Amino acid sequence: MSSDAQLDLARYVPGLLTFLTNKLGTGASQCYRKHFGIGVVEWRMLSMLAVESDITANRICQVVGLDKSAASRSLQTLEAAGHIRSQVDPRDARRYTISLTDSGQALHDRVIKVALERERRLLGDLSPQEVDTLIDLLGRLQRQVGHVNDYDPAV
Repeated sequence: MSSDAQLDLARYVPGLLTFLTNKLGTGASQCYRKHFGIGVVEWRMLSMLAVESDITANRICQVVGLDKSAASRSLQTLEAAGHIRSQVDPRDARRYTISLTDSGQALHDRVIKVALERERRLLGDLSPQEVDTLIDLLGRLQRQVGHVNDYDPAV
């Protein structure tokens, strides 16, 4: 059975976002592995822990949007390298919280300079007003993700 429907890849927003994210993620991973020995997923963990310390892996997954297995692998890598530590949550002994070590904070402080320069280059052709509009639009799209993911077509 054939369908006449076809995506216009130049205007299909989920595709455009995915293509952009994949290309940026691949470039960031290559850069960060070469210069810092970590990939983009480990960088996302470090940056999240620099903003919010003593949090669970589930919290990181919720904010960053990673699946638990990818998060677990990255956390193991970072812990083995001495960049993070996990400890029993004093409020709930069944959970572990994660925080940066001094080494992890130092690595974060080195990588963030490169991450911010990459962002500056990405947004370089946009005016400050366009950047504000882009951030607003991305936030609005982010708030729609649950609604989109709740969709279950009756096929």
